[in-house]
Amino acid sequence: MLELNKVNQFYGESHTLWDLDLAVQEGECSVLMGRNGVGKTTLLDCVMGHNKIKQGEIRFMGEDISKLSVEKRPNIGIGYVPQGRQIFPLMTVEENLQIGLSVLPRGARKIPDYIFDLFPVLKEMLARRGGDLSGGQQQQLAIARALVVNPKLLILDEPTEGIQPNIVQQIGDIIRQLNQELGLTVLLVEQKLPFARKVGDVFTLLDRGRNVAAGSMDQLDDTLVSKYLTV
Repeated sequence: MLELNKVNQFYGESHTLWDLDLAVQEGECSVLMGRNGVGKTTLLDCVMGHNKIKQGEIRFMGEDISKLSVEKRPNIGIGYVPQGRQIFPLMTVEENLQIGLSVLPRGARKIPDYIFDLFPVLKEMLARRGGDLSGGQQQQLAIARALVVNPKLLILDEPTEGIQPNIVQQIGDIIRQLNQELGLTVLLVEQKLPFARKVGDVFTLLDRGRNVAAGSMDQLDDTLVSKYLTV
């Protein structure tokens, strides 16, 4: 579904991604892992068009999207939940969700009913401002906003960061439900190893902008964890 082939990216003179390959298969939950500063968020920003790549290509559903504008990437079926959630704090929950609908044709701009089945707390808080929600509720809102366009691929950047443990568990359950029951393909960056093992089917490890290991989640052994994840 999503392929990165020999991708190179620079910030000024700094070479951040080096001949990076990544493949996310349709229907799987793929976890991108690595220590801080190895290029995980940079990679996601390249997929979403926020960062331009210098060399290589990014393909989605067989089409080369390397030069596609940022604004058009949600239209082709990619939902994105950025690090830090980036909801609009002065807008209501309902308005935040409607912002996500703006990429759809006017006649299709309706919040799907299943959003409130997944996140019942949001239905109760539709009139509340986003900034008044707890961190966990804001994360649920950010995920819901990405889902309202019915994406084929959902990308999440550290969805458990700064979230209370009970909400982390809920988010994990929701990701598995989206992936296993609704067939949504998921790519997420995650630092918490137990969470990654719970939700992920496969993993990719980055180190200094390079893909250094990949495989099924049961292949993420202690040697790899010690070498590339332990601080």
